[in-house]
Amino acid sequence: MNWQTQNDITSEQPDPNSDEKKRANTVVDTIQQLGQTSAPSLTESNIFCMTIIGQVEGHLVLPPQNKTTKYEHLIPQLVAAEQNHKIEGIFIVLNTVGGDVEAGLAIAEMISSLTKPTVTLVLGGGHSIGVPIAVAGDMSFIAETATMTIHPIRLNGLVIGVPQTFEYLDKMQERVVRFVTSHSNVTEHIFKELMFKTGELTRDIGTTVIGSDAVKHGLIDAVGGLGEALKELNRRIEASKSAKVEVTLQ
Repeated sequence: MNWQTQNDITSEQPDPNSDEKKRANTVVDTIQQLGQTSAPSLTESNIFCMTIIGQVEGHLVLPPQNKTTKYEHLIPQLVAAEQNHKIEGIFIVLNTVGGDVEAGLAIAEMISSLTKPTVTLVLGGGHSIGVPIAVAGDMSFIAETATMTIHPIRLNGLVIGVPQTFEYLDKMQERVVRFVTSHSNVTEHIFKELMFKTGELTRDIGTTVIGSDAVKHGLIDAVGGLGEALKELNRRIEASKSAKVEVTLQ
């Protein structure tokens, strides 16, 4: 006959908090690896929050000391959020210095093509290729102290000194201009004027706009923070639900 001590019996009993600890550790690991929680989060929210922090990393891997957002991580999550029936709205938070142009445009195109209500919020900065991402949602907000830098596209690495290189750069720049002007209230004339302005940025061409100035130029819809952005997103979610009910009744 086998005898068990009290310690043995206690050790065999399952820890009721173990599952909760595992879930919490999984969320922490996800935050460390991808910079965000899973969708939906532990609270089963109907809003999917996506953060775009640091530099947008594209086809080339950036040095390890750079804080980056990898576009190959964001695109599958946007697809999953679009297909998940529990998610009713998408909230995009930006604090980015810019990065790879094609990767940034890919993210912006994905956001603009979502069928669910989408609101973007610029905190800190939405610079360079962060501008198209910021205007890609249904409604855009910018914090009062946040900034956006608008400048011409640059090339890194080996550059071939032929006219075709300039033509390619000019076409890519036109893609950015076309996207921004078609998804915001800024005109092409004003946007290019901000982009090619000299004297404001040291040793560079372009303009930095702050909070209300971005709204004045028509880049961003409104000045506001987290509360205002979530309030608007919830309003759009309710409006979307009402529209679906009306269509169903008809």
